[in-house]
Amino acid sequence: MAQCTLKPDLEFSRKLIAAGGEDLKKCYQCATCAVACPLAPANAPYPRKEMVWASWGLGDRLKSDVDIWLCHNCGNCSDLCPRGANPADVMSAARNVVYQDLLEPKQIGTWMSKFSGLPFLFGIPALLWLIVWWIRTSFTNGEWFPTRADGSIVFGDIFYGDYTIDPIFMITFFGALFIICRGAYKLWQSFKPEGTVAIVGEQKCWLCHLWDVLVEEVILASHFDECQDGPKTGKGTPSRRVGHTILVWAFCILAFVTAVVAFGHWGGKIFPAIEITTPLRPLHLIKLLANFGAILLVIGLGILTVRRVLENKTTHKSSYYDWYLLGIIWAIALTGILAQCFRLAEAAGCAFFIYYLHLVFVWMLFAYLPWSKLGHFVYRTVALLYVRMYGRKS
Repeated sequence: MAQCTLKPDLEFSRKLIAAGGEDLKKCYQCATCAVACPLAPANAPYPRKEMVWASWGLGDRLKSDVDIWLCHNCGNCSDLCPRGANPADVMSAARNVVYQDLLEPKQIGTWMSKFSGLPFLFGIPALLWLIVWWIRTSFTNGEWFPTRADGSIVFGDIFYGDYTIDPIFMITFFGALFIICRGAYKLWQSFKPEGTVAIVGEQKCWLCHLWDVLVEEVILASHFDECQDGPKTGKGTPSRRVGHTILVWAFCILAFVTAVVAFGHWGGKIFPAIEITTPLRPLHLIKLLANFGAILLVIGLGILTVRRVLENKTTHKSSYYDWYLLGIIWAIALTGILAQCFRLAEAAGCAFFIYYLHLVFVWMLFAYLPWSKLGHFVYRTVALLYVRMYGRKS
């Protein structure tokens, strides 16, 4: 008879419990969760097997498990669990722990996982932009809150784009992009089993599969509706599709505005006809589009925040990790709006300080993206692409 020796990873188990999976030991393997999940395919159901591996501390199994990334955390499994083991929280905790071990430097993942790490995450960009501010005062006769002769405020007088904002954010963005691409590659490699894999689904170019994933999962967010159409739990669960869709479109609009302004600024140095100078007039088309994107951002954030606050705390626990990203995006939206309002009101002290905080929070969003739940968007896309290439739809 063949024997199999299990080697529990106790450190992984401790991390899993600390990340929100403290109820996993209540599981007695009734398989209700796998039956309840509207997304789990019949030939590879989850999260039952994940609950087994988590209970036994089999970290290597969970780290290479594609299914933890396919879960949309609708909570049906937790609502219907007769033991209160909260499989949805365990799946979420497993993803959070994998984040920490997937990327370097791991210290950032550790800081991201708990509230006590927030001062370090905030302190790095706060010090960076404060040094920039201090250096730039030498160009404004020592003025920390400079105004022009007509009383107008131009943030570029302190945070000059060409020599401060643009190079710092370019380095930050491409550095984070390199880290997240490396993490996505490591994740893809971890999914691959030994030997050969039978492809049972439609075979086509991986780019075509990627396009399908982006359209169905990101633009249309179809799986959120499938979660809502799953087994009825008798508890009201407002759809996440609206909030997520609004948030995605808000990010797309703001990214487009940023790209247009950057192109006009740098391209205008070569072709003056396309030059765009900031600050833009209040009724400038790009400024109107930016403000529309900011309004959408606040609406989407509001919907998702209210939904999270109203969730049943018995079966759906929101960890610090869940709130971190919402909090950062809220901070970016509010400081961006307030900075513009104070600038138009010609309140220099408040305007420059709020804009400074805005830069700090935007840097935090980009620099720590690979370890945040925005990184989850990339890793879930990688997992969905992987399973579709081998014949699965979810």
